[in-house]
Amino acid sequence: MKASRKPDGPGSTPTLTAGLALVAAVAYSSFFLEHWLSPSQDSINAYVSELSAADQPYHAVYSGGDFVTGSLAVTVAIIALTTLRRRPWAVVGWIFLALFGLCAIGDAVFPLDCAPSLESFCALRERAEQVSFSHSFHAVTSSLVIIFGVVALFSLSIAARRYGWWPALARWGWLLAVIEIVCAIGTLLAMVLGRWLGIIQRLQISILILGLLTIAWALYAERRGNRAEAGGTPPARERAPHEKADGTDSRAA
Repeated sequence: MKASRKPDGPGSTPTLTAGLALVAAVAYSSFFLEHWLSPSQDSINAYVSELSAADQPYHAVYSGGDFVTGSLAVTVAIIALTTLRRRPWAVVGWIFLALFGLCAIGDAVFPLDCAPSLESFCALRERAEQVSFSHSFHAVTSSLVIIFGVVALFSLSIAARRYGWWPALARWGWLLAVIEIVCAIGTLLAMVLGRWLGIIQRLQISILILGLLTIAWALYAERRGNRAEAGGTPPARERAPHEKADGTDSRAA
């Protein structure tokens, strides 16, 4: 394990780790392409999952994005668990990030058969329970993605605040998780009303994207800070007012 020079710091992950989290966030943004690739989709009321339905054009683009996100999220979690200091809340957070990744992979592996909001025959098949296992199971993986993503953000933000780690997660992780929970409640209400479901779902995914970006920045900032300390240059916020970046005293002139 690459331990931090700070006695109680979390340690550092390899430089590539933050990049993997960043790519995971970008890949999860594939639904932003719908206005160009899938203009017929109703982004106001339709499920985001309908973009990757097996009979839809460019479904491989959206499923591929989910698969890449899930694979990289699992990879980041494993690296964090094997290289960073293991404290209870941090371990819980990384485990749930891995579970989030596995369910994102599940979204890709078990797509919907068709798009209910676009095709009346598809909606009728759903009501008659004449859809495949993949179609039915997709609802499970999609729900677990949200649940595990929320728990991961909450746990990592608690770890950050309790142990004095990762300022970005300490400041933003819990807030993103709370907004995600509010959106989840809004999703249930939208399902009852039969409208605005698409907007709320897209907001939910966008919040998870911001969560992945926050994790990427937290890992990057921690490694950068540890590198600065290892090189004998304390981070700017910890440097005395009279101390130069190279460690010399400006009053000695």
